[in-house]
This record gives sequence, structure tokens and C-alpha cells, in this order.
Amino acid sequence: MEGKRPRKYWAIWDEGGKIPNVIVELLSPTTANVDKTTKKSLYEQTFRTPEYFWYDPDFQELTGWRLKEGTYQSITTNDQGWIWSEQLGLWIGKWMGTHLGLEATWLRFYDKNGQLVLLEAERSQAELNQLKAMLAEKGISPS
Repeated sequence: MEGKRPRKYWAIWDEGGKIPNVIVELLSPTTANVDKTTKKSLYEQTFRTPEYFWYDPDFQELTGWRLKEGTYQSITTNDQGWIWSEQLGLWIGKWMGTHLGLEATWLRFYDKNGQLVLLEAERSQAELNQLKAMLAEKGISPS
């Protein structure tokens, strides 16, 4: 099923030659210059990737471009500093919280109404909490 296979990265040769519609780069001091120049040009001029984003965790800077008439146009952020992805139908923005035991600012997705898109573990925990609340209402104590 397209887009449903777990992956840590996208390699065109592993994807039947399909180029992604969205690329999000996490910058590091060693890759930032290449990501902002060489890769941006490659994605714009060769791959023709409709949307390209980069996030610099050191400076907490999120930047995005959308391909229009053959060139990347900068995407304006909203008041929260989020960027709307037309390709994903989601906002991309910063979120402060704990993930994998680490308190930090993370890059996360938000739906069109600004609600955080939950990770699988968060969704499971929310469902468990809801079930416990329902049991408590009925006087049943979960063990």
C-alpha cells in the first residue's frame, strides 16, 4: 500500500522511482549548508518536489517552499509559526513536550483546526485514559 510502509528515509531506488511530494529536512551543523543550497536546488529543479521544508532544531527555525511555476516560493507562516502543507493537508509546527523521555521542542503535525496529530503511543494512551474514565463512571476500578 503506497505511503503505508514503515521507513526511516526515502530512497528513490527503493520506491520504484517515485519522488516524494513533500521533503522535510532536519538540519544539523554539518548538513545545513548542503540542505539549504545543493539539495534545495535538486528538489526544485530536478525532482520537482511540490513542497520542501527544513527545520533547524538548534535555532528552532522552520522554513518551507512550495513549487509554483517551476520555482520554489517561500511559504508564509501563521501566527504560531506553523506552515501549512497543501500536500499533506496538515500544519507543520513546533511543539514543546516530552517524547521518548526527552523534554524538548519537537516538529509535529497539526490538523486543519490546529489540533495536534497524535503519535500512535499518544493515541493509545488517550484511548486507555478514556476507557479508565468510563469504567470509573460505572464504579469499576481498573487493576
